[in-house]
Amino acid sequence: MIVFLKLLSGICWTIVYIESIRIGFKQKTYAMPLFALALNICWEGLYSYNGLTNNPTVQSWINLVWFLLDIMIVFTYFKYGKKEFSEHADVKYFIPWSILVFVMSFVLQYSFLVEFDSLGGTYSAFIQNLLMSVLFITMLVRRRSSKGQSLTIAISKWIGTLAPTILFGAIMGNQLVLVLGVFCSVFDIIYIFYLNSIRNLSFAAQSDKLEKTVNY
Repeated sequence: MIVFLKLLSGICWTIVYIESIRIGFKQKTYAMPLFALALNICWEGLYSYNGLTNNPTVQSWINLVWFLLDIMIVFTYFKYGKKEFSEHADVKYFIPWSILVFVMSFVLQYSFLVEFDSLGGTYSAFIQNLLMSVLFITMLVRRRSSKGQSLTIAISKWIGTLAPTILFGAIMGNQLVLVLGVFCSVFDIIYIFYLNSIRNLSFAAQSDKLEKTVNY
């Protein structure tokens, strides 16, 4: 069961990253909210390096693969993110603001590692995961469309988080992980239904437009 849950989580999160890269380049946008992306890549870079240099495990190599995939998502953010940023603030602040967020994210992740040692990775992963769940909903509301988002990402993220929630929270009995994981699922499910409704409305609007064009 433990191996199955780890594999399930690893596969699902890999799907999230690959789909985020694909959609990012296809739709010329970024598919992961900035703060979630920054915390994510810093976590994966830090714990892949720490694991591979101290006690290499399969998870350490998986973290490295995720880190490399995240680099591509970061690339889509810097390549396409200026346009969306300019809708809310002066574009000249895009780079300084982004760098500040990435620096802050690294400092936070490193502090978790120093303060909590081996548990730091688990706690920070679930905290940033909960933040990501909320930020995906926020991104959907802000964009007012499903641009840069897909049900594949939404469902894979949910299952990819649910698996370690069961493993560390239910099976291993970590109360904090269980609480964080449960709320991740709550917001992930809300996001899945919200995203699906937005997609359905978009498809319906396109169908009506096509029908009117044909009738005309």
